[in-house]
Amino acid sequence: MKYVGLQAQISRNNRNSFLLLIAFPTLLLGMLYVFFFFADEQKTDKVNEHFFMALPFVLIAVTIWFLIAWAGHSAMIRMATHAHPLERKENKRVYNLTENLCIQLGMQTPKIYIIDDDSLNAYASGINNKTYAVTLSKGMIEKLDDEELEGVIGHELTHIRNRDTRLLIISIIFVGIFAFLAQMALRSLYYGGSRRRKDGGYIVLIAILVTVIAYFISLFLRFGISRSREYMADAGAAEMTKKPYALARALRKVSGDPRIEAVKNKDVAQLFIENPQEPKKNSFNSLFSTHPPIEKRIQLLKLI
Repeated sequence: MKYVGLQAQISRNNRNSFLLLIAFPTLLLGMLYVFFFFADEQKTDKVNEHFFMALPFVLIAVTIWFLIAWAGHSAMIRMATHAHPLERKENKRVYNLTENLCIQLGMQTPKIYIIDDDSLNAYASGINNKTYAVTLSKGMIEKLDDEELEGVIGHELTHIRNRDTRLLIISIIFVGIFAFLAQMALRSLYYGGSRRRKDGGYIVLIAILVTVIAYFISLFLRFGISRSREYMADAGAAEMTKKPYALARALRKVSGDPRIEAVKNKDVAQLFIENPQEPKKNSFNSLFSTHPPIEKRIQLLKLI
């Protein structure tokens, strides 16, 4: 597997980020229009009137949600993973490995965080040089040798260089919006009781159906993005370190114990080098996986 090149990958991810910024709001507005279409008994004039009345409120609400999540994503991710800064005096080894790679690449050294967990996992996060960070579990640092840890750090630095982190954060934010709407629709049906069933309960059912469909479409968009980026990051790390075998060994160790106990949020879990919440993959659930199978990633690394 050959790495497609830094600039090509950055351009691809910048383009995908732009398309996501268009696709998710378009999906949301399409969902809104379909809801009014059925709620207003397919009367075009009423559908258009209600849609355009609701449009500015929906756009304002989504924009506020997005800006808050965009500005506070770093703190939210750290809270969700229980990560805290790793000081240089605590572990010069990690800093030396990271800084050497960054000097070689001509990039600014990201912040380094640690999760106090003996399992093996890591992730990159951030949207710009001020927020870029590499987070490693305690187990990852203690159980990998220098070559293996260098490969993992190279993998995460590749995510940063490729702008994968920004792309994924955009998708997480928008999928979160759809997940929230789906929950609200389901709660509306649950708590509405008999009153809603008597007074237009079908409208609530329409809202649930439309929202759930839109939510699953958004999930498939996100899954495809997340899976492809892992292959590129593996190849980028191999090219960077010239030691694909070391990353393959590290992934083998990660596969034995990737579960970080503190990570409960499914959206945050997909940031990791191996999703700590996903079960073993088979032909069916691989459709819903955020990561490709580690065995396949190891096999591809052996071909480099």
